[in-house]
Amino acid sequence: MSAPSTAPLRIGVRVPPCDRADRVVETVRRAERLGFDDVWFPDSQLLWRDVFTTLTAAALGTERIGLGTAVTNLATRHPAVVASAARSVAELAPGRFTLGLGVGNSSVGPIGLRQTTSAAMREGLGMLRALLDGRDWDFEGAGGKARSRLRDPRPEVPLHLAASGPRNLRLAGEVADGVILLSGVSPRTLEGATARVREGAEAAGRDAGRVPLTVSAFCAVTDDVTSEARLIKPICASIAQNGGAPFLALAGIDVDVPATVDGVYPDLVHAEDWDAAVEICSAWISDEAALRFAEEFCLFGTAEQITERLRGLHTTGVTGVFLQHVGSYDPPTDLIEAVGASVLTQLT
Repeated sequence: MSAPSTAPLRIGVRVPPCDRADRVVETVRRAERLGFDDVWFPDSQLLWRDVFTTLTAAALGTERIGLGTAVTNLATRHPAVVASAARSVAELAPGRFTLGLGVGNSSVGPIGLRQTTSAAMREGLGMLRALLDGRDWDFEGAGGKARSRLRDPRPEVPLHLAASGPRNLRLAGEVADGVILLSGVSPRTLEGATARVREGAEAAGRDAGRVPLTVSAFCAVTDDVTSEARLIKPICASIAQNGGAPFLALAGIDVDVPATVDGVYPDLVHAEDWDAAVEICSAWISDEAALRFAEEFCLFGTAEQITERLRGLHTTGVTGVFLQHVGSYDPPTDLIEAVGASVLTQLT
């Protein structure tokens, strides 16, 4: 892995835009008051309110906390539209906004689109960087070529690429300003993921040690990991369903989940009826497997245990972590309060 970072580990939290923007901002303000470094907002047009509307409200309603997308995409949003939206938020929160990008997932699936390929992502990132830097870009369409540029650009906006597969991990190391690692906190998977990022950086002649690495992880501050772990069966099942079975096998989790699971809408990770999704996934994910998943890939445990794992992550070169709660349609209020009161106080 990379050498330890000399800067403090940044602790963020994922806040879905699951309510009116003004109400979501109250959650962001509370995270800011408790000492979180960042808030990350996912983007999925049918599940939540518009992410850039929410970011605008958050930018106006906060003073210090970092704001980012985790993640938006270049399939439902044209890169030129994303560049304009990013510029608009960055103007309101100078130095605080990070544009996180991914392949689409829950944005593209429900409307019949495909995830962005690595080749298209490379092209889109190049276009975004050029526009945000204020450079001309040659657009090609049915009407022919058009050379255009973005007025009032914001070159300082960092572009972070979320990645889990080897191709996009190398791409992130090669061209992105930072990487959002979707492999959880398992040392086994993190080592492999960071190695791919390093390969991409070195191939491009970049210093891999200067590429920020942010890890996403489900988190629960609890004395009863077994009970909490049962709730993340849909997450474990989704990973197995989408090509992640080899990663799970590294932790001794051998599961075989069918490609299609009936009775869950819109998908396993964003199930509207979470209790029903847990019961359905119990057909493939045992309580023991869920516990192993929580212990290996997630941050589940007492405040002291979570704090120690975060410190360990920092020594491997990880520069930031953003914590997720189970569920997509309520704010992570309990997680913010628990981490703010008992984990952040130990890290400072």
